[in-house]
Amino acid sequence: QVQLVESGGGLVQPGGSLRLSCAASGFTFSVYDMSWYRQAPGKERELVAVISSLGGITNYEDSMKGRFTISRDNAKKVVYLQMNSLKPEDTAVYYCNARRVTTGRRYDYWGQGTQVTVSS
Repeated sequence: QVQLVESGGGLVQPGGSLRLSCAASGFTFSVYDMSWYRQAPGKERELVAVISSLGGITNYEDSMKGRFTISRDNAKKVVYLQMNSLKPEDTAVYYCNARRVTTGRRYDYWGQGTQVTVSS
C-alpha cells in the first residue's frame, strides 16, 4: 500500500522557519521524482519545489527560491522541505507528491497534506 505521510507543519511567526518531512512507503522511492505542492484557501494547488529521483536536480517556484530547500534521503525514504524567512502568504496546506513517468505510464501519489500557518 502506497503511503506518503507529511509532518512538521504548524503555526510560525513571519520570518520564522519550519522543516516539513514526507515519509514514503509502499513503492520504490528512489526511482520517483518528489515534489512539494501547496494550496492556499480559495487558490489552486501550486508547485513549490521538485527534486529528481537521485537528488541531483532541484527546481523551485520563483517566489520560493532562496528561502526554501528541498532535499531527500533515499535510504530513509524521506523528502524534506526546509522553509526559511516565512511570510504570511506562505500559509497553505503543503502536499507531498511522488511521480514517475515511464513509456506509456505515469504514476502519481499524494500525501494528505500538512497545514502551515504563518501569522503573528
